[in-house]
Amino acid sequence: MDETTLPLTELLATDLDDGFTELVRTQAGTVRSVLLRLSGSARDADDLGQETFLRAYSALRDYPPERRGQLQPRAWLLTIAANVWRNHVRTLSRRPGVADGIEVTAIEVPDGSPGPEQRALDGARRARLVAALSGLPDHHRLPVVLRHIGELSYQEVAGILDCPVGTVKAQVSRGLAALRAEPGLAADRTTYGAAGAAGATAGGPTARTAHEAARKERKEATG
Repeated sequence: MDETTLPLTELLATDLDDGFTELVRTQAGTVRSVLLRLSGSARDADDLGQETFLRAYSALRDYPPERRGQLQPRAWLLTIAANVWRNHVRTLSRRPGVADGIEVTAIEVPDGSPGPEQRALDGARRARLVAALSGLPDHHRLPVVLRHIGELSYQEVAGILDCPVGTVKAQVSRGLAALRAEPGLAADRTTYGAAGAAGATAGGPTARTAHEAARKERKEATG
């Protein structure tokens, strides 16, 4: 079997650099989408996404092959992303006067999507969702985003948040109830069964910049 056809975890275990390239390719879109919903800012999502992948590469470099081969890549990356975002929030809370406006105009629309009118409608829906999520308390926003944007199981979210599954289910339920109560989302309520419909695409700035930065770090580490 050609090495490039190996499952991601096996590729990470046998060839870290090729495995990391595939990790970025397959997971960058999800990481950015989650961080966009958490931060409400496309710029912050890109910056935090790059930091997430840099931390991921540093961690993988220290893992033995056996551990890399046993990873659950999406849940593992989103654990790092959640910690990066929480650190970002703590940093902002220590900076008086920092604005926290929502950059809804910076949200991207995938190439190849329908015409201008449909793109405008999709962009408006996405903007409303980002703004509404950003208005949720952190203890509701994070589990809702991990569950419905990151598409993690309740068990995986509970592991990230270090709390019982029942607590996660309650937090997600309350967060979704708050979103449904938002007047600006009234027209979009039928989409909540697939909360990731407003997701950002893979291969965007996070994927490119994170991969390039990690490749530079690899060169520096190896001399």
